[in-house]
Amino acid sequence: MTQSQRLKYSILISLVVLAIMFGLSYLQNTGVIGEKTFQYIAIGVAVLVVVINGVMRRKVKP
Repeated sequence: MTQSQRLKYSILISLVVLAIMFGLSYLQNTGVIGEKTFQYIAIGVAVLVVVINGVMRRKVKP
């Protein structure tokens, strides 16, 4: 993986996370999910992004 590929994937991941958070916020406002569920899903998404970022960082060739 090159540095430019990592940058593209990072931008894509950030847009996906933004969409997930907007979706969760909408679901919470409509009463589909509660505050605790929102928090657990948000923490899970954050942990997943950190893991993916770490894996991508190791795959970058100098």
